[in-house]
Amino acid sequence: MEFRTMENLGVKTSLLGFGCMRFPTNADGSINEEETLAMIDKAYQAGVNYFDTAYPYHDGKSEVVTGKALSRYPRDSYYLATKLPMWAVHSIEDAKRIFQEQLDRLQKDYVDFYLLHALNRERWNQVKELDVLGYCEQLRKEGKVRYIGFSFHDDYAAFEEILTSYSWDFCQIQFNYMDKDTQATQKGVEQAEKLGIPMVIMEPVKGGSLASLPEDVAKLFYAARPEESIASWAMRYVGSFDNVKVILSGMSAMEQVEDNIKTFADFAPLDESEQKVIAQVAETLHNRVQNGCTACRYCMPCPAGVNIPGCFHVWNNYHIYENKQEAARRWKNEIADAQKASNCIKCGKCEQVCPQKIAIREDLARLQKELDEIAMSECVQWN
Repeated sequence: MEFRTMENLGVKTSLLGFGCMRFPTNADGSINEEETLAMIDKAYQAGVNYFDTAYPYHDGKSEVVTGKALSRYPRDSYYLATKLPMWAVHSIEDAKRIFQEQLDRLQKDYVDFYLLHALNRERWNQVKELDVLGYCEQLRKEGKVRYIGFSFHDDYAAFEEILTSYSWDFCQIQFNYMDKDTQATQKGVEQAEKLGIPMVIMEPVKGGSLASLPEDVAKLFYAARPEESIASWAMRYVGSFDNVKVILSGMSAMEQVEDNIKTFADFAPLDESEQKVIAQVAETLHNRVQNGCTACRYCMPCPAGVNIPGCFHVWNNYHIYENKQEAARRWKNEIADAQKASNCIKCGKCEQVCPQKIAIREDLARLQKELDEIAMSECVQWN
């Protein structure tokens, strides 16, 4: 197993971290504990020593199962990370109540890595107003928290402000070869390294999208390394950055655990020729986008209530990755019926202000028909 050292903390972590938000589930949606514990055992025995959970994962049950699994090992043989849900913290009393609940769920006396969960501009302002970091510092003095960090979902400007406003022990961002220009961006990775703040990476395979690619794209990887999985390329891309100390994988099947162990047991950063393959794959995928929507939101609000950038995001992502099940899920759950493209009244106001000069009305009609058909076909399969 590949290990890396967080020099500022003197902590040696496995490069592969076990993300505990996608445990295998039973038919009723509950966590399949037997399978989950077997997966965690497999990872632990292979050398994985970093386990990441959070208050809301699996409706609050992830912390319970994670704590149960780790209780079978010596406490000093692994690092446990969990997160304070800032959207639920409106006072320090809220933070205290939630943290105690987390310790109870985990059945632990302390947490190694404690994160302020999903920070953005709004939540960062909330952190400052409530002095949440002062509370976290108190937890550290009491020995209940060892290292303080944050996870992040916003743009680079917000990331830079947060990163430079406190002496963080570590930070966690979404990063992969398709997202290097979004959210914290590759520039954020470089900035954290300059400041000596080690990074934990989430979504290295973009929620599974980079583990199974369209055939014409996948063949580019197989031509270079026919024996390696598609997912291994995404992992090795992220691990090629020196300041990346942990790469979280939200594993939901034993096959994923075994594939990751294979990748990280004899880890090799991408060489120059492989970096060119990654660049070619990323370019090929980006070229599958149906229109140039950048989610600038100049078209919003729509007089008819259509979530124009949201609709385009689901549509473009489907064409990039050709994942029908994921597209159907997002079309059903992320875009309300009142916000769907079918509500367009074709007034044309959006096109008058669109910087990309997109034929919005025409594309909305196309995507509504296409995504409805996909949702219907997936519904038939599920039934």
